[in-house]
Amino acid sequence: MKEISAADVRRARKATKSVFLVCGLGVASWAPMVPFAKDRLQLDDAALGMVLLLLGAGAIVAMPLAGLLVHRAGSRLVMLCSGLLTAATLPLLIWLATPITLGIGLFVFGAGVGAIDVSMNAHAVVVQNLYGKHILSSFHGLFSVGGLCGSLGLGFLISLGLSPGIAALSISALLAAILLLQFRFLLDRGAELDGGEPAAEQGDPGARMLWLRPAVLFLGLMCFVLFLAEGAMLDWSALLLREHRGMEAAFAGSGYAAFSVAMATMRLLGDGLIERFSSRRIVLWGTLLAAFGLLLAVSTPWTITALLGFVLLGLGAANTVPVFFSAAGKLKHVPPAVAIPAVTTMGYAGQLAGPGLLGFVAFHFSLPLALGLTGVAICFAGLAFYFRQVKD
Repeated sequence: MKEISAADVRRARKATKSVFLVCGLGVASWAPMVPFAKDRLQLDDAALGMVLLLLGAGAIVAMPLAGLLVHRAGSRLVMLCSGLLTAATLPLLIWLATPITLGIGLFVFGAGVGAIDVSMNAHAVVVQNLYGKHILSSFHGLFSVGGLCGSLGLGFLISLGLSPGIAALSISALLAAILLLQFRFLLDRGAELDGGEPAAEQGDPGARMLWLRPAVLFLGLMCFVLFLAEGAMLDWSALLLREHRGMEAAFAGSGYAAFSVAMATMRLLGDGLIERFSSRRIVLWGTLLAAFGLLLAVSTPWTITALLGFVLLGLGAANTVPVFFSAAGKLKHVPPAVAIPAVTTMGYAGQLAGPGLLGFVAFHFSLPLALGLTGVAICFAGLAFYFRQVKD
């Protein structure tokens, strides 16, 4: 088996960052297409919501399957195939002409996104293990940067005079080009085995039962809470600013923008902070800061404090999920290719189901209360992680 050199690891690190960028770009590029799809198909909000759920359903279905494929074939091949599937499906979403076909397209798109998410995180954990220090936050930082660029990129191309379809096709071509250029620098299956998956666990027919290990479930629950908070910002921050803080509808999206910029910035700085202060302290301080920020946003009547609260939430929550993924990749007797899909799937369940749960609380009580309870949950998650020694 070819020996893995330091240069190989450095090249794999850069290539893995590129895959995270691709994933962020692909996911966020769909968001500006939603109004075009709604107008083209003449959907009301309820029908659009039902169609959009299929994107998340595709991701949830694909993640465990992607974990099995990573376990058997390696993450490199899964990243390439799922990334190309995501890129190929993206422009179709602007052209599909019926709600049914759009729903099918979103399911396939979501499956591609879910599979690349699992495989790139599994690969990133192996690269980090070989690198010898925490670098996972910088990978997630590139995902956040891709999300910011993707949410603006389609609109920018359309403003240059391109049709929405051609703009989406251009982004799709960019995603495919990045994947194909970087594929050869990713670690192959043999390198992944040397980098962290215990050989005794490979091919274990009981691998699926490893999802039920207490440490896996614990980290999955932590991800559920933090992903729930991200989903809450995406779906409810604009409504809070518009209906409870009096902000004009045209600017209500600034809350999520402030949260995203803060999160991307802190993730790019996160590796150095974790090396200096330890992952457990970063999670504790980060979740306390995030909880304080969210509670500040919902308990004060001013727009400026709400925006400040969203910034604090982004800063505090930024590096928690990378720490949880790192911990999952280091569990004894549970390979990263099993642990990463498990915690990722549970996290996405929080992002998908969470906003609906918050909506139920908001309907019966109030939106500020629902978001405030999310802040309390973040606080308890941080304390639980800090005081519990994660063991397998």
